[in-house]
Amino acid sequence: MDRMQRTLFESEHDAFRDMVRTFMERSVAARHADWEKAGIVDRDVWLEAGKQGMLGMDVPEEYGGGGVADFRYNVVLDEEIIRIGATGLGFGLHNDIVGPYLLSLSTDEQKRRWLPRFCSGELITAIAMSEPGAGSDLQRVHTHARRDGGDWVLSGSKTFITNGINADLVLVVARTDPDADGARGLSLLAVERGMPGFERGRNLDKIGMKAQDTAELFFDEVRVPAANLLGEENRGFVHLMENLPQERLSIAAVAVAACEAVLELTLDYAKTRQAFGRPIGSFQHNRFLLAELVTETTVARTYLDECVRAHLRGKLTVQDAAMAKWWTTDLQNKVADACLQLHGGYGYMTEYPVAKAWLDGRVQSIYGGTNEIMKEIVGRGLGL
Repeated sequence: MDRMQRTLFESEHDAFRDMVRTFMERSVAARHADWEKAGIVDRDVWLEAGKQGMLGMDVPEEYGGGGVADFRYNVVLDEEIIRIGATGLGFGLHNDIVGPYLLSLSTDEQKRRWLPRFCSGELITAIAMSEPGAGSDLQRVHTHARRDGGDWVLSGSKTFITNGINADLVLVVARTDPDADGARGLSLLAVERGMPGFERGRNLDKIGMKAQDTAELFFDEVRVPAANLLGEENRGFVHLMENLPQERLSIAAVAVAACEAVLELTLDYAKTRQAFGRPIGSFQHNRFLLAELVTETTVARTYLDECVRAHLRGKLTVQDAAMAKWWTTDLQNKVADACLQLHGGYGYMTEYPVAKAWLDGRVQSIYGGTNEIMKEIVGRGLGL
């Protein structure tokens, strides 16, 4: 499929893409089906990725990172992961979502303690916001922590936590001021593997993204050292709001790349699959449908790339990120569904990549803030 030429990337990003693509084809593609059966990826792939410089690209070199604060490298990695349908890899959550919290909020001591292993793949990370009774509604967070001497004592539970089983460091959103209203009085506490009282529940059985370990987490009087407070006490909500635009941009990058990938395989199928003595793509309805989907995906790509440029300049607004997230993920579901339909009965067979794309993509309009919440953000930005 001919595409509008992209001008977002430079030669160094193209070289990074070549390296990532080789890694994905050599170390991930053939193993992913086994990881889906197991419900979790092997930790050794994290170590391999760390050696290749695919973790912590924007972390300073003194802590073992790439030393280049350029989100385009994150976009390249996200695109190449989704290109082969490797939805079990939690690299995006690690790099795009947790990484910024550690870089912008951690103390020098915390950086020395966590970032080298973050970049090597020895320390897998997660962030725990959603709760069983509240989803991601931060005003209803019940997980709480009280100060006791040199520790915080943490109790509560979280659910739908990406990297939840493999994670060695979990950033937990907890209420540290019980008298504060709504989303005020929240803090971020870094809980480490092995802390007494920190337990993992089920590796949740999802309809898609089978290789991604998504778990329930439980905290029963976990003593978290005061040195593990990330950022400022009772300013957790502010910290979350500052970092959510990049998270939503990351989700949008995956969405557009997923649209392009499923369209590529469907165009190939439409040219070779015969019905009534002719390729199915030669029927006017199918040809028009594919023309519409390719056009909408190209428009989405153009807007997304402009959002990435704005983010590089530090100008990506909360509203622009919300628009990108809801529009592209809705489109991802639309494209996957239409492409599955074009495959006919074969589209319903799990061995066909289009079926996996349809299943894996459904959550995109849910996590990172549901698309209904994204529209609410955009609407409020209009002064409504």
